[in-house]
Amino acid sequence: MADPKSSETQRTLTGTVVSSKRDKTISILVERKVKHPIYGKIIKRSSKIQAHDEENVCSEGDIVTVAQSRPLSKTKSWVLLSVNTKAKV
Repeated sequence: MADPKSSETQRTLTGTVVSSKRDKTISILVERKVKHPIYGKIIKRSSKIQAHDEENVCSEGDIVTVAQSRPLSKTKSWVLLSVNTKAKV
């Protein structure tokens, strides 16, 4: 997998793979919980990011960790660090 330059200062995110159909690219859904500014209710916010998967090891449903990198294409600026949990097939 890709080796970032300095892992201690590198921004990392953990999310679920929602698509791995493209060659060397995966789509990841990253969810975070935020408190509503007025009502105080905890709500989920999500963002979908594209990441570089050099060896095509990920499949849909995997939980992965990605690190920010230089832009690799128009939409890809994250690289796959590790696969935390494989999806049950």
